[in-house]
Amino acid sequence: MPPKTPKIIIRLNPDQLRSLAGCLAVFASAFCFYMSTVAIQWSRSRVTIDASYFVFARFLLGFIVVCTVMKVRQRRLNIVNHHLLLGRTFANCAAVFCFFKAVTATTVAQANILNMTYPLFIAIFTWIFLKKQRDRITLVMVLVAFTGAWLVLSPGGFGLNPKHIWGLMSGLTAAAAIIYLNLSRQYHDTHTILFYMFGLGSVVIYLLFYRHIFFPGPLEFYYLMLCASTGIAGQYLLTVGFRYVTAVEGGIISSTRILLAALFGPLLVAEPTLTLTGWTGALLIFSANVVLAGRKTKNAMENGVSTE
Repeated sequence: MPPKTPKIIIRLNPDQLRSLAGCLAVFASAFCFYMSTVAIQWSRSRVTIDASYFVFARFLLGFIVVCTVMKVRQRRLNIVNHHLLLGRTFANCAAVFCFFKAVTATTVAQANILNMTYPLFIAIFTWIFLKKQRDRITLVMVLVAFTGAWLVLSPGGFGLNPKHIWGLMSGLTAAAAIIYLNLSRQYHDTHTILFYMFGLGSVVIYLLFYRHIFFPGPLEFYYLMLCASTGIAGQYLLTVGFRYVTAVEGGIISSTRILLAALFGPLLVAEPTLTLTGWTGALLIFSANVVLAGRKTKNAMENGVSTE
């Protein structure tokens, strides 16, 4: 009889299982965020929905979900600093609107890649306002990433489409939103922040863009809910996943949305395949995000700040 092939059994301890689950959750969140933009692109050939309506649907559904979760878990609001909650709300409204506008103005791949420049803008803000955290490596990575962004935007030459400004603005405003989030979490729990952001955000978006918001038919409702539900799922998966992974792991895995957008664009939304120059730019942005995530964790550890 031939010898039996030995079986390889890998056993993970509870901490390793939680870490693996966290990594999978963060990766799933990146895919959900990407799919919310795919839903917008899918809708364009079948219905006419303004980007602002997609933003409103996402915030309204998020508000309903947060209220439901708080009711089930019997959580109460704990508002301490209105300024930080307002800053988080307005910055997040601007970030999501610019992001969705970029999807309708350019391509899903370009919008997602440019939206993921937000760690670079955070690094710039840190360089300007926090002198103690200045270092040459961060400056070099910012230059590398912006070189990558330029390659994505202008793969065939030196021309720049004004429509790409929406993508860059989504990265800039997302950076402001995350800075406000980090400050706000020093005083507020997650549910209070989300309740304020989704609730007030829904009101703000409606007041600004009420002319584009109408009672949807079945097809419009389908695409609105597909975009909103995948976006909210991504938000919660990201929140859960970051409980069990380090900041470096989470930052790296979140940045895989750059690669997902570049890879799946031609398959899911029939977008042109990125050129070699475009892929080079996407990889430069991804690499810079990875390095910046590591630098952020190192600085936090040196200053005695938790990175979880």
